[in-house]
Amino acid sequence: MLSMTGFGEAYCQQDGLTVGVEVRTINSRFFKLVVRTSEGFGSLEPRIEAVVRNRIHRGTVQISLRAERTKSPEEYKINTDVLDRYRLQLESLYRERSLEGEVDINALLALPGVVDDTVDDQAAGADWSVIAQALEVALESLARMRVDEGLAMAADLKTNCATVAESLEKIEQRAPLVVDAYRRRLHERLKRTLAEFEVVLDPADVIKEVSLFADRGDISEEIVRLRSHLEQFGSIMELPESSGRKLEFLTQEMLRETNTIGAKGNDVEIARCVIEIKATLERIREMIQNVE
Repeated sequence: MLSMTGFGEAYCQQDGLTVGVEVRTINSRFFKLVVRTSEGFGSLEPRIEAVVRNRIHRGTVQISLRAERTKSPEEYKINTDVLDRYRLQLESLYRERSLEGEVDINALLALPGVVDDTVDDQAAGADWSVIAQALEVALESLARMRVDEGLAMAADLKTNCATVAESLEKIEQRAPLVVDAYRRRLHERLKRTLAEFEVVLDPADVIKEVSLFADRGDISEEIVRLRSHLEQFGSIMELPESSGRKLEFLTQEMLRETNTIGAKGNDVEIARCVIEIKATLERIREMIQNVE
């Protein structure tokens, strides 16, 4: 079982390129990827997504990629069009305000857009092998954290499932006693009522009424199905693949069976056990929102 929340990071330096990758995941019903990259590396987002989708199938994934290359002098280029535009505007301003002196070219070089050192798509593609290496290491770190959290979550889920099974056992033991208690109460009430009118009670009528009560309140099928769902829940937790949606479906089915038991139980003790099961299943439902 994997938790949907986690964090991983990695750093790599090779051939003058320094790469830092951070990966964060939070719970979400569907897969969603958010990528932030250094300027010039946005073209790598499809490749990043392909790598992430091979490892993560559910949840929101946030990736921060910082890449910086040590540039050679040849990689710095002066954008003469931008430089001339700045110069012309400043010369015009000098004339309008009757300012003395000439425009300082050195000052213009520091203005935005004059010196171009951005990474183009082709250069970013050439750096992909180093970036992919850092991304894989960060995802490995993330996976270890998600596994650790998943193990802790699985232990908690097993404890809660045991609580449900314990309450279900009490219901199963209590169910036959409910019919017997109803038969005794019915017999006593009828005996007292009919004695006032000196009418003889036909045992067959009592048996018929008790049988109808037992049929309406029969929860044996619901108990069997709920126990089966619990066993499936435990088996699915042991699977290596993504299982959050299966667990979510089973939890909904267990809640449905529990509600039916509560509606048909006709007993205070059974009602108490049903309340305990529903409260436990709600805790389980909240936890599996964070299971991939």
